[in-house]
Amino acid sequence: MPQNELEVHDPEILAQARAVLDACQSVQEMQQAVLDAVSRNEEWRGQRCINLLAPEAPTSPTARALLSSEVGIRAAEGHIGAVNRWFVGTKYIDEIEALCIELLKRVFRTRYADHRLMGSMLGNMTVYAALTQPGDIIMSAAQPFGGHSSNRLDGPAGVRGLKIVDIPFDPHELEVDLDLFRKMAPLVQPKLVALGLSMTLFPFPVQAMSDIVSEWGGHIFFDGAHQLGLIAAGQFQDPIREGAWVLTGSAGKTFSGPQSGVIVWDDPQLTVPITDAIFPVLVATHQVNRVAALAVSAAEMLAFGEIYMRQIVRNAQALGDALQQRGIPMLGAHKGYTRTQQVIADVRQFGGGLEVAQRLARANIIANKNLIPDDKPENWDRPGGLRIGTIEVARLGMGEEDMQTIADFIARILVENVAPEDILEDVIEFRQPYQRLYYCFDNGLPPA
Repeated sequence: MPQNELEVHDPEILAQARAVLDACQSVQEMQQAVLDAVSRNEEWRGQRCINLLAPEAPTSPTARALLSSEVGIRAAEGHIGAVNRWFVGTKYIDEIEALCIELLKRVFRTRYADHRLMGSMLGNMTVYAALTQPGDIIMSAAQPFGGHSSNRLDGPAGVRGLKIVDIPFDPHELEVDLDLFRKMAPLVQPKLVALGLSMTLFPFPVQAMSDIVSEWGGHIFFDGAHQLGLIAAGQFQDPIREGAWVLTGSAGKTFSGPQSGVIVWDDPQLTVPITDAIFPVLVATHQVNRVAALAVSAAEMLAFGEIYMRQIVRNAQALGDALQQRGIPMLGAHKGYTRTQQVIADVRQFGGGLEVAQRLARANIIANKNLIPDDKPENWDRPGGLRIGTIEVARLGMGEEDMQTIADFIARILVENVAPEDILEDVIEFRQPYQRLYYCFDNGLPPA
């Protein structure tokens, strides 16, 4: 690459792509190269890997089919209703979107919901655009404690021009330090306190924090990106009932729907600012195929969510305990490891999060590097932790006993120093019987 060019992506991978295209004899061959890459990913990640990514969930066959449906090519700009639309011909689209909204209200037990956001990052941007002004003070969690960039200077909160103060966290208990929060919050009087963490193991003291900040008119904003399905199914905590002003989240994680943002609230005074921020500020012609997939995923959550989410948490707790017993230190071990879909391993003694994640991937075990409380900002690319999630393995029908087998695979690589390639076939053989997705109307519940 010439020195005067700047590229944020890996230059070697881009060069490989250019070489593939250069070798093609026609544009159709170029298209086929894309299709071949998609097929390779489906065969490897979809059929031969143990996926332990906490932010990923496979959609049901019905939801997946809807993502390629005809309605996805149709434009639906604006709010529901003929007068509100910029385009005509949307009467069935109005029906689809109205069904989605009403299903989301039922799932989250709220008065209001919106379905148009492409992801939870935009949900957070919606909250900041609607409910803050540049220069306002908010509090959010620092990233070594699990905080997410969407609520920090390098994300929507920073883009909005907000002043950000750290929520105090206890690094051992992995919870908000409520005593310290009681002392700090009145000193800065945040307009919003954003409870949004990508490393979430235990519930937050939402009601207590809401009571504290209400003294100066502050509010709690709950970013439930990871916990959205658990919240919907009553398996974590209920932020709106506990005092949160608004709840956002990602439908593509525990909710097990399409990549999509969800935002719900109860206070009617929020409706105009929130929906005005969504349209026309952040969303124009949104994808109606995604809305349809979100709606059927909400119906699946109503029917199967409680037992599905309970199994996800049980699997996470079982996997955390199995790894701890095999010599891999786990955060929160003294508290039962987790109340969510994820557990966090301290893998500094095994080379750190990046090295461990890459080694496991060579054995078709997919997890991700993660900052842990002892990490420093300079550890961002090579943190000390590994985040492990159990959404996909649960939806494939795996239970607590299967977590023992998965822990064995991981321990053989990390503790016993077995080469990943030497257990690859064992991993593939273990994964092969698990090819059907459950907790949906397509396939019902896993076999007993």
